[in-house]
Amino acid sequence: MRRFYSTVSTRQENGGFTILIDGKAVRTTSGNALLAPNQAIANEVMQEWSSQTAEINPETMPFTQILNTKIDRIRRGRKAVTVALLKYIDTDLLCYHAPDPEELVKLQNDRWQPFRKWFAQTFGHDLSTTDGLLAIAQSAGLQKDIRAYVESLDDDAFTILQWVTALGGSLVMALAFIAGAYGPPQVMGARFVEEDYKNMLTRAEVTGEDPVIEKIRAQTEQDLHAAKKYLDLIKSGPGFSEIQL
Repeated sequence: MRRFYSTVSTRQENGGFTILIDGKAVRTTSGNALLAPNQAIANEVMQEWSSQTAEINPETMPFTQILNTKIDRIRRGRKAVTVALLKYIDTDLLCYHAPDPEELVKLQNDRWQPFRKWFAQTFGHDLSTTDGLLAIAQSAGLQKDIRAYVESLDDDAFTILQWVTALGGSLVMALAFIAGAYGPPQVMGARFVEEDYKNMLTRAEVTGEDPVIEKIRAQTEQDLHAAKKYLDLIKSGPGFSEIQL
């Protein structure tokens, strides 16, 4: 879509800050006002819209996408999103490691075990893991406790939890992320462990990485850093309550 506006600004209203282009409120995909929860986040969204050139590229606007998700999907359909999110408990990336080769197994363990250890210490449940093809089911007690915790989150934290889970393919990683235990570098390492192993085999530092993987990696890293900054700006805003584990 071509850029069709000249000015971007914000206006305080309805308990937040509306983003304006040429004096008119920006709308979400479903037609709701794009309302930021505080001025700092509004400034990030305003910068995204201001920095667009001749063509508007949504992939370069993670804060706008996060707010779209929160307003259109989470506020109006959080129960359905919760059901989809909790399905990751039994399909979590960190619970399905390779049977071989030994070097890949070691790399996975080095990058995944810290998350699994954090999870066990934080929630009091060890995660079941497998190197087989059949799906595994986590214990009923674990599932109950995670559901209770996820349902206790406010909409901002829940939105970032859902966002990071999708980016990393792991609810466990996302839980550690919103708790501040691990950040974008650790999530990137865990998410791209197989790609990094293949790069070591093919000497990608010399030959270059697959352009498709390189693009996915760059987009994921950008979005994770935006998620981290969003959480930081929420925590620095008025009325913030610390996430309880």
